[in-house]
Amino acid sequence: MANYAQVLVAGASRGVGLEVVKQLRAQGVEVVGLFRSADAKAALEALGAKVVMGDALDAAAMEQAVAQSNVDAVISTVGGLSEAGDRSDFVGNRNLMDAAVKAGVKRFVLVSSIGAGDSVGALSAQVLAALKPALLEKEKAEAHLAASGLSYTVVRPGGLKSEPATGNAVVTQDVRVSGMIHRADVAALVCSCLESERAIGQVLSALDPNQRFVEIEFEPFEM
Repeated sequence: MANYAQVLVAGASRGVGLEVVKQLRAQGVEVVGLFRSADAKAALEALGAKVVMGDALDAAAMEQAVAQSNVDAVISTVGGLSEAGDRSDFVGNRNLMDAAVKAGVKRFVLVSSIGAGDSVGALSAQVLAALKPALLEKEKAEAHLAASGLSYTVVRPGGLKSEPATGNAVVTQDVRVSGMIHRADVAALVCSCLESERAIGQVLSALDPNQRFVEIEFEPFEM
């Protein structure tokens, strides 16, 4: 991965964020893992990643973390509820984006979700009802990123599984599609988007075509 010498991965302690760290490190990329809990510190350091602690809901902490990390790009998988019950899907990502702008970061990749924004029609009414609070916050984060002036890509995965990568997953501009996808496959797609000039300015749904909820034909996005 030649374009970016050092990448900050926010939400690096688990899930898609941890898988992104693993894949970037396997490619020889210098990684700064950002997370709020110390539990994953040893595991990330064992992968050869630098670590920085900070709560994405703290704007000053994010500004300091991004500035001091001296990174070329940011990948954010931030989302969910804090221990205090505050949702970070918008506020946390907004703080990261604003910090990235201030630090002159070249590239920002946001992991959002199918069902946010114009992909709302891809999910059933039952699923939308369950996920609505998070999806509305993710939609606001996507809009803030688009208006930020950063060179960005939004990746919207479908339902997530913690299983080995299949290698079958794709991204698409088609907002009608939805399905399941393994976290390791999301990470691979995120890393590909980071390197792709064609992916700049794109909002892409990510899924495994073999695990579609509805058999809709769609065109994969070519990096």
